[in-house]
Amino acid sequence: MTSFDDIKLSNAQIAWRAAQDIEDGAYVNLGIGFPEMVAQYTVEGRTPVFHTENGVLGFGPAPAPGEEDWDLINAGKKAITLKPGAAFFHHADSFAMVRGGHLDVAILGAFQVAENGDLANWSTGKGSIPAVGGAMDLVQSAKRVAVVTDHVTKKGEPKLVDRCSMPLTGVACVTRIYTSLAVVDIEGGHFVLREKLPQLSFDDLQSVTGGELKTDGRIADLAVPTL
Repeated sequence: MTSFDDIKLSNAQIAWRAAQDIEDGAYVNLGIGFPEMVAQYTVEGRTPVFHTENGVLGFGPAPAPGEEDWDLINAGKKAITLKPGAAFFHHADSFAMVRGGHLDVAILGAFQVAENGDLANWSTGKGSIPAVGGAMDLVQSAKRVAVVTDHVTKKGEPKLVDRCSMPLTGVACVTRIYTSLAVVDIEGGHFVLREKLPQLSFDDLQSVTGGELKTDGRIADLAVPTL
């Protein structure tokens, strides 16, 4: 398997790209870990409302080191800041918001995404959160589900696959994937390539993708700032 480690995007750059597609006023849940970075790159002039499963609506970026208030955390136990108008509520009310279809976007990480939109993003392995948690509710209830992820595993194996081999979080739920090499939509049970790093050819990208990549018109360059 070919490696593109020397040109791939960093996690911060992937998060930045995902943030560009969040609409002004959208209600957004960010998954634990890497997806939390998306809150740092809110587009100027837009005011998304970030939701966390443990009961906060309207949080902002992480505080500066040394300025944390550990009574204010997200579902991943990371320190957060609050925006004007932020609200606190019971865990059960938070899930009522999720299950009631009130979230516009859910952004999560992934172990695997299948070309039909199936998502596998939980494991009981060493160091993992020992259950699927609220992700199964998020992916079936949010209006749009996006994934941020490296394009391949640390072993160089594809994370975009024809069929997931790991336990599923949700079925046919993912609509867009932001990877370290490309932006890929899922439409009609297929991976549709929207953007790719300009250094890569289509065949280069297909060589590290487990499912078939399709195109629908022009493929744009995946352009991000240096972060």
